Amino acid sequence: MKKLLYSFLILSSATLFAQKNPATKFAVANDVVGTVDMFNGKKDIIQSMNVYKTSANLPQNLKKFSYLADQGIVEFKLKKGYENLDRITLAQLNEQQNIAKDTPVLIDGYEFTNTGTNVFGDILANVEVKDYNGKKSLFITTTQKK
Repeated sequence: MKKLLYSFLILSSATLFAQKNPATKFAVANDVVGTVDMFNGKKDIIQSMNVYKTSANLPQNLKKFSYLADQGIVEFKLKKGYENLDRITLAQLNEQQNIAKDTPVLIDGYEFTNTGTNVFGDILANVEVKDYNGKKSLFITTTQKK
């Protein structure tokens, strides 16, 4: 009975770690992933924005990000001169933490399997290495814990 209980607790904790944060609204600018909250403080560098409420409405260039569109997704166009905001690939983040570069990364519970994906440095509020499906994986939260 104890083994069953321990097994259940371990599976429950793994599931809890990977829960998607419904408050996270992802944004994409120049093929780099960020969050809407990140851009709220940068209104002076935004040229335009388009909001897509469902993955079915995404234009072709954003279809590869459809797994992030649970809460919709926002596409930002940046003004000239601001295209090179601080960014890093998820593979580089993995390597910095001594994790195989092709290991999926979880950001606010969303699993990014393509580690070639670029993310803005501003969304890396908290980066932790945790066990996920029996492998060391990066867990990133986009907001500071209070």
